[in-house]
Amino acid sequence: MKLFKQDPFGNALFLKKFLIRLLGIISHQRYQSFNKLQIEGSEHIRELPETGVLFVSNHQTYFADVAAMLHVFNAALKGRVDSIKNIAYIWQPKLNIYYVAALETMKSGLLPKIFAYTGSISIERTWRSAGKNVNRQVKLSDVHNIGKALDDGWVITFPQGTTTPFKPIRRGTAFLIKEYKPIVIPVVIDGFRRSFDKKGLQVKKRGVLQSMVIKEPLEIDYENESVDSIVEKLQFAIEQHPSFLKVTPVEEYAKEEEELNKKRKFWS
Repeated sequence: MKLFKQDPFGNALFLKKFLIRLLGIISHQRYQSFNKLQIEGSEHIRELPETGVLFVSNHQTYFADVAAMLHVFNAALKGRVDSIKNIAYIWQPKLNIYYVAALETMKSGLLPKIFAYTGSISIERTWRSAGKNVNRQVKLSDVHNIGKALDDGWVITFPQGTTTPFKPIRRGTAFLIKEYKPIVIPVVIDGFRRSFDKKGLQVKKRGVLQSMVIKEPLEIDYENESVDSIVEKLQFAIEQHPSFLKVTPVEEYAKEEEELNKKRKFWS
């Protein structure tokens, strides 16, 4: 008999709850104080079942995106609509929210390992490792772990697998959708790469308006729809299809980085 209740991955729920509370309190001001988070569509969260939900989102930082979603989802479940005011919602957080992350990122230090305990499904990327392009087979255990998390609760994934905007959607996400048939909720975020560093740990600019739009579930024919069709639906749903590329965010981001580097050189 186990002494403490655990999630399907062997993490003690009492410790998981403690860490989510602690990290939630520490991170709250990043979205509610010197930077603001504008939320739209959080009423959809309360309509969702307890398990079998897959959130798909564009990606801008390693950790700040997920932290913001955990705030918004838990606040919505406590009756707050498009708001994360009054952090009391974090006292009893939903403990079966998981997020897909690169194994090498979650093992890169003590802090990422602590983050991983709160709900990471750490997978080995098949296309990139240690900053280099690779080509390796998908680990079936990684796929199984995502399925296990969906059976237990909600899963957040970033199907582009990178923080660079307008990169292609990884087809593996579409295969997962066809295999496990989750309710798919698109999420679109913005402003995070302007306010945080790439890891999402340090604030690099204050007074930035961050935004998060939670959309209605995608309509998907799990049995008959092709993988390519699902991939295209995901591209449009998270607003990463090439047709959205009016002003090139990559160039805009590069310009911001160049200006930031100039300031660093000036003060160094």
